Parts: sequence; C-alpha cells; structure tokens
Amino acid sequence: MNDNVTTDIRRTPSESVAARRAARVEELIAAMTLEEKLAQLYGLWAGASGDGAEVAPHQHDNMEEPPALDDLLPTGLGQLTRPFGTLPVDPALGALSLLRTQTLIAAQNRFGIPALAHDECLAGFAAWGATAYPVPLSWGAAFDPALVREMAAAIGTDMRSVGVHQGLAPVLDVVRDARWGRVEETIGEDPYLVGTTATAYVQGLESAGIVATLKHFAGYSASRAGRNLAPVSMGARERADVILPPFEMAVRESGVRSVMHSYSDTDGIPSAADEELLTTLLRDTWGFEGTVVADYFGVAFLHSLHGVAAGLGDAAATALTAGVDVELPTVSAFGQPLRDTIAEGGLKTEFVDRALRRVLTQKAQLGLLDPDWSPVPAALGDADASLLGAVGDPGVGETAAGTETGVTAAVTEAAERLRGTVSLDSPANQDIARRLAEQAVILLRNDGTLPLDRPARIALVGPQAEVPTAVLGCYSFPVHIGSQHPGTPAGIALPTLREALAAEFPGSELVTAPGAGIDTPETDGFAAAVEAARDADVVIAALGDRAGLFGRGTSGEGCDAESLELPGVQQQLLDALLDSGTPVVVTLLAGRPYALGRAADEAAAIVQSFFPGQEGTPAVAGVLGGRINPSGRLPVSVPRLAGAQPSTYLAAPLGRAGGVSNIDPTPAFGFGHGLTYTSFAWSDLTVAEGTTATDGALELAFTVSNTGERTGVEVVQLYLHDPVASVVQPVQRLVGYARVELAPGQTARIGVRAPADLASFTGRDGRRIVEPGELELRLGASSADVRLTARWLLSGPVRRVDHTRELHTRITVES
Repeated sequence: MNDNVTTDIRRTPSESVAARRAARVEELIAAMTLEEKLAQLYGLWAGASGDGAEVAPHQHDNMEEPPALDDLLPTGLGQLTRPFGTLPVDPALGALSLLRTQTLIAAQNRFGIPALAHDECLAGFAAWGATAYPVPLSWGAAFDPALVREMAAAIGTDMRSVGVHQGLAPVLDVVRDARWGRVEETIGEDPYLVGTTATAYVQGLESAGIVATLKHFAGYSASRAGRNLAPVSMGARERADVILPPFEMAVRESGVRSVMHSYSDTDGIPSAADEELLTTLLRDTWGFEGTVVADYFGVAFLHSLHGVAAGLGDAAATALTAGVDVELPTVSAFGQPLRDTIAEGGLKTEFVDRALRRVLTQKAQLGLLDPDWSPVPAALGDADASLLGAVGDPGVGETAAGTETGVTAAVTEAAERLRGTVSLDSPANQDIARRLAEQAVILLRNDGTLPLDRPARIALVGPQAEVPTAVLGCYSFPVHIGSQHPGTPAGIALPTLREALAAEFPGSELVTAPGAGIDTPETDGFAAAVEAARDADVVIAALGDRAGLFGRGTSGEGCDAESLELPGVQQQLLDALLDSGTPVVVTLLAGRPYALGRAADEAAAIVQSFFPGQEGTPAVAGVLGGRINPSGRLPVSVPRLAGAQPSTYLAAPLGRAGGVSNIDPTPAFGFGHGLTYTSFAWSDLTVAEGTTATDGALELAFTVSNTGERTGVEVVQLYLHDPVASVVQPVQRLVGYARVELAPGQTARIGVRAPADLASFTGRDGRRIVEPGELELRLGASSADVRLTARWLLSGPVRRVDHTRELHTRITVES
C-alpha cells in the first residue's frame, strides 16, 4: 500500500496543476529505488505468449511465459500492452477488467502509480466490436485531412472511454517499393501527402486525450527489395528529403506525444541505437518532448537481429543511451538484464532518470499521478464502488467475445449494465467510415461503361466476391486477432461485395463465380467463370488481396511480394474474362497497387479500393451504380510492369524511362490520378509576380469549372519542378492540394500562395537550402495530368533554412 512519502507527495501544494504535476514527477524520481524506476520503463503483455498466435515479429523467440502481474505489483508497472487487442474481449467486460487491473496496480506499489494502457488503432481501435475504418492507404486516396482528423477523434474517444491512454498510430513511412507488405498501413508515396494526412490523424487522436505514436522512426519502408525488416541502404539526402519530412511536420504541428523507433538499420545503424536520430534530431533540433517507445521486441533485436549488442543488458543500455524510453511489449531487456548492466557499471543511472522523467511527465499530463485519479474510465461514468469488485482475477481477456462461460454472475451483471454505455461501433462512427470509404474509391479507367445503367444480368467473378473480410487490413481486429480464434464472430457488420451489389442493383440478376482463390494455383474454376461472363451484360471482376501477418496473407506485415503481379492466378483469370467478349469492370479490394497487364488498356473500367473498411463494399457498389461520383485519387502509382520496381513517382531523371535501358518504369496510372463522372476545365491563370526572392512567395490564381452534368470533386494538385539544382532532384513533387466540390456549371477561383521554402532541399554539405534559379509550379489533376504551369524565378543569394521553415502552400477556394 502507499507509504507516507507518497501521501506527502500527493499533497504537495502548488500554484497550478502543471507546476504541481512537475513537482510530483521530480519528487517521485528522488524517492524511487532503481527497481521502481525501471518498472516504469517497461510494459506487460498479459494474455500473450511465445506458444500463441504470432502477431509481432519473432514473438515466438522473444516471449517466454510472461511474468504474473502479482509478481510485478510491488515495484509498479509502466505500461499495459494491448488490453483489448490481444484476445477477443467483450468491450464492457474488457473495460471492467482493465478497471480492476489498474486498481490493483495503483494499490500495490508504494506511490500509487497506475499503468499507461496502450493499444493498436491503425484503421480503428483494434478491439472486438470496434468500427473498422479504411486503412491509411485509403486515407491518402481521399486527399481529405479534415475527414481523417474527424475519424481519429472518434477512434480516440472510443479508446479513452474504456480506459486506454495511448494509440500506436499513425504510420508515417513513405512508400518506396510497393512490394513491401506494409504498404496498406502507409498513407502513400509522397512525403507531403503523408505528412499532412498523418498530422491530421494525430490532431484528432490527441484531441480525444489519447497519446498518438508516430511510427516507424525512421526509414522502415525503404528496405531493400521491399522485404520486411531488411536493411536500408538510402543515403542521408534521401532520408532527409523523403523519409523525415512527414515526421518533422507532425512533431511541429500536431501535438504528438510519442514516437516509436523503426526496426530497420540504415547504413548499418539500427534506429533503436541511433542517438543522432532519436536525440540530436528528434529532441535537440525538432524540440520533441514526449516519449520514445520501442517497437515490439525492438530493444532485444539490437542483440538478436542486428548484432550490435553483446546481450540483452547491453541492448538495453544502448537503447536508453540513444533515446529509447520505454521497452514494449513486455518486460525483457529493461528488467533484470538492465539491472545487472547498471550494477556492473555499463550504464549511468542518469539515462534511467532521463527516460523516467519523460514517462512520469506523460503520466502526469494524463492525470495518472493526480491525487484524485480514478481507475474508472469515461464509459463507466459515475460507476458505483461495486464495479471495482465485480471482476475477480486481474487481467484482460477473461472471456471470448459474445461468450460468458466461466465468468462470475457479478461480472455478467456489471457488464450488462455497461453494454448500453460502452459502444465502439456507434452510428456516428459508421457514418464517418462510410464517408471516408466513399471518398477513397478511385476510378482508374472508364470507357463509358460506368456508371452501370440497370444491367439485366451481372456476372460477379473473382475471389473477393463473397468474402466478408475482403475490405479489412492486417491490423483490423477480425484479421489481426479474430482470425486466430476460429468461430469468434466478427463483432461488426461486414457486407460482402455480392450483398452490396444486390442492394445497389435490386432489379438485376446477379450470378457469382469465384473463378480462383486469392493466391492458390488452381484454375479449374475458370470455365464456370468465363461461362458466367459470356451470359452476362457486364462482368465485375472482384480481385485483390487477403490481409494477414507473416506470410498468412498476400498483404500486411511480413507479407511482401516478389513482384506486383496479382497474387495467385488472378491475372490469368482476368485475361480469360477479357477474352469472353463481355465488358469487364475490374474491381480491386487490395492492400497495394498491382500491375494489371492488358486490363490497364482493355478493361471497360477499373475501380481501385484499398481495404476500405466495414462500409467499403457499399461504397464500391455505389460508385459502380453511379449513386456516388468517385473522387478518390491514387496515393501510390499503379505500375504497368509487375517487375519494374521501385516505381515511385518521385523518381529523379535517371529513374525515368530512357533509351539506355529496355525496362520502362512509367506507371500505368500515375500518383494523384483518378476519374469522375463529370468533367472539369482549368483556365485563367494569373501570376502576381513571377520573380521573388529566395525568402519570398509566389502568388497566383486560376479558375476551375465543372463542365459536366453532375456535381463532382476535382482534387487540385500542385507540383514543384526544379529543372536545375546543385544536387539531383525528383522531376516533380507534391507541395499542395485541395478538394474542390462544384455543381454542374459552377466555377471556383483558386488562390495559391507558395513560399520559397517549399523549394528547399538538402544541399551538398548536408544542410537544407533554398537556391536561386528558375522553377515551375505545375497545377494539375494528377502528377501525369498537368493543366497549367506557372514560371517562377527565385533571385538573390542561397538561403539556409531549418526546421522552422514554412511547410505549406496556402490554397483558398472562392466559388
């Protein structure tokens, strides 16, 4: 129980809440033993073990039987790992169990400090029964940070309501090679799109009181050949100009309070051991004041995978020195191995105190060190004291979702009282998920077949036709955890594409044939599929990915691709359908872009959706039927050749097609591409002054008009082209964008202010500069569809800039 020291600290008077909290942090640090300090720097992953389902890299190698919570209570506990995202747990029961666990943790350590509970929230709160939103690649496709911010606020509210404090999202990795399995978790291949969208997500999550976590810092997505956890060979300039800007933007603008280091090593330096990255850049230069947490088992990997530490104690000392504050997911290197290393003189305790101060400061900000802290989360409201005794043994995951076998009557009664309050899939959530899914659907090609006009007979062919989870990414709860517990219901409504099409086209006959599996080699279903196609008015080819982990899927963590050909025999099936003579509408539910062979030129239409979440199939069906005018744009390029990788649009001139190589990496559909069911005209470009100083700004305006017959959205995109620079630059890069919705015949005047800082890059000496010279500001509907070009001359001396430079183009829309 709490001693007198704790009581005195809790009652320390102060002139403000912030001052009182800061004072308490310092008094706790002074009063704690080494064991109590270290206990605040690691987590406990209850319910997970090395012989269970593998949801983290090398989980089987790094998870011994986790220590019992009771054994850790006397010294306290820093974090509770995934209380809702480890097993299928009814949300009300999970909230009760977490409440009880936190009560015990706080009661049993000398200072009454509860744990900080974290969970995954990549595409929604990763809990049973929680809303499954579109994956981040769909956020990028929407080009709508405001909607992403709204989604994140809803996710954070749900997490906070049941007692969770920290979310392990968003992912700010910039796609460099689409073969990488985790492309679905990224926002896209452009740093500005990634930075603006991720910053909005963080703002939303933090607005709900949840600690957001930027990951993976930094370079994880640039692994060789797109292989997960492979070495990264990029140079310092690519790192500075492509990989780091989204993180810099989020640190500066979002209020983010946590960063997760990357698993990767860059030029031989693992991120978890990179003091220049985690301390000099992140903290000393950018001013980040939150916590740096380890990616799961990342500290141990310094020893077991990277070979830069002699043992777990050495790994712990290396990570702490570099700037890692918290070991996740469970106590390992920061436990006894670190204590032994400190005792042997291998680490100064000042590094422990440095990390502890950051951890306790964050707990103080969350109110966890306040004298009136209560373990009762918001969803439980003014719950009476009986709730604290309702759950028997501590720990989370006491019952499978929808089942209460073996649970005490008191727990059942308490859970029933709470189920009307604890809702993780509210109608408001579903509305956000629907709007985001609709905005993220991308129409890549259309010969006029779409929208479909009440076809009499539709052949729905392909492996995604009747799979409820075809819309979910690998970090959605039904895929990530639910798949390891056969028989557990999904907990959310997941209409199949067939069901959505039946609702969208009630007067049409719908014939379904799978044709093939997602990644199986069998072709014996082709004949039935082609027969169904020949007898139909239109074919909807339902193709794509199966999300999974570590080879259990075709997309997701550890599910990298040898090439960007459609998995299995799907391309052969698609070619057979194209030969049927019936118009084929390719409909993709996938986690990455795929080369589509001849379909890129021969399909009647192509509709791309990146795992659009639980509202995804109605969104796709709505686009096919014309109820929804598509407005999604590609956040990643769609390759024309399956093996021409990497094919990011940010290529330098030598990365483009040329006469010195027989391989043409030009994409079939470029970054930013997307069609609508209306048309837009761009005109009347005016430039206030085409010459500015290197510390000035270009101001211009132009008109966009809806010349079609339907209300639609034009996504205005601004690209910077620097034809001559002291170091090689990408041919063009995105520096601004805006969604402009216009009714038929309506026009809008678009105003642009582009600061010269946007032209900055890392010079030969490794410092960021703005150079004088000629530039182009390209205004277009995509990276491959430039409508207007403004010439821009920067005059004056070379100007050195830093992390305080302007990051954004200001775009105004007057209609």
